[in-house]
Amino acid sequence: MVVGVGIIDIYIFDSRSLKSKRGVLRSILKRTQNRFNISIAEVGDNDDWKRGRIGFSVVGNDTGYINSKMDKILKFIDSLNLAEVLNSKVEITSFSDVMDRRGYMKDIIVNDHDEL
Repeated sequence: MVVGVGIIDIYIFDSRSLKSKRGVLRSILKRTQNRFNISIAEVGDNDDWKRGRIGFSVVGNDTGYINSKMDKILKFIDSLNLAEVLNSKVEITSFSDVMDRRGYMKDIIVNDHDEL
């Protein structure tokens, strides 16, 4: 399993209030979620009416695919021209290195016997 997570800091130049900021963020979040079928949310700068922080995650089974999808997400958000992307950071982690299948299956069998 490969998990990609990203954080994007944005600046909303036309925002005059928290209400207008929320409208811009809602548009960015919904359009991105609909286009890419990802988990995405506002994760910071909640009380600043000009700045926002967006977090998103992507899960799959191929590092190359996840990397490509995350690049497309960043480009898509930038191309919306609803806010200026100030900074972004992405990380990709492979859990196949952390947990092998035999160890996982052993835990399932032990847990099944515990319930009996």
